[in-house]
Amino acid sequence: MTKFLSTAALAALLCATSLSAAKAEDAFYLGQWKITGAAPAPWIKSDAELFPDEMKSLVGQTITLKSDAIEGPGRFPCKGPKYEVMQGGPDMLFQGGFGEMQAQNAASDPQKLAEQVGFSGTDYRTVITGCEYEVDFSFGADNDTAKFALNNAIYTLKRQ
Repeated sequence: MTKFLSTAALAALLCATSLSAAKAEDAFYLGQWKITGAAPAPWIKSDAELFPDEMKSLVGQTITLKSDAIEGPGRFPCKGPKYEVMQGGPDMLFQGGFGEMQAQNAASDPQKLAEQVGFSGTDYRTVITGCEYEVDFSFGADNDTAKFALNNAIYTLKRQ
């Protein structure tokens, strides 16, 4: 029985170690990110829908995604985010904004829209934060570049 218990304990320890390593590896989005640019979102009809002062004030700012908090300017700070990673095609980017554009106009190609705003690849991941201030971070083929939409602008983040 003692040999069984020590074998079980070793197996449990190895399992816990591999699970924590997998979780850390899955958290590709954690770290410090600098907002390097802002551009009008493709769904706006006129520049009157933009907030240029907000766009200017956010570019150059840093957002830090931690396992237990999000730090950043304005309303970005969040204690206890509940991160969830969704994977899919371009139609799901920006809370389904590109898919919605296609539903309203069949000529709107979500893949072309994704490329237009700077995404590469065809498979995308969106990190949902679960915070009150609902900003999700989307990634294409590059884990060091993310994008988010806020008030009809799309912002680019680069890992620091």
